[in-house]
Amino acid sequence: MDIIIGSDHAGYDLKEECKTFLQRSGENEVTDIGVFSRESFDYPKIAHTVAEKISKGNFRYGILICGTGLGMSIVANRYKGVRAALCYNLYTTRMSRLHNDANILVMGGRTIGVGIALEMAELFLKTRFEGGRHKKRLDLID
Repeated sequence: MDIIIGSDHAGYDLKEECKTFLQRSGENEVTDIGVFSRESFDYPKIAHTVAEKISKGNFRYGILICGTGLGMSIVANRYKGVRAALCYNLYTTRMSRLHNDANILVMGGRTIGVGIALEMAELFLKTRFEGGRHKKRLDLID
């Protein structure tokens, strides 16, 4: 599975952990668009890049990480066809895929521990959209 991942400086460490974890399975091709250090960086630049590539269909799934995840999710959801879900536990992650067909998982590097973040990333990628009444609701959003 092709995944695009990005973070700002506050999400750098968690991004690196997630990227390594996803690559280790051998099932995922992970494209890391940065950042590549803990040096201060403006999160909208990364969020715009990931959301644009998802919107254009270059990638099916993305992961964005900033300090809280709030800024990244606000930016990403401005793009047509993007459903960026700010998740903070396994339940919200699962529901973001089952009911909302989210295509970008957003997490807070300062609010979520590594262990749960890795479980969330794996769950996000493995959970399939239920469709049905949820598809109708997504159509109402669009």
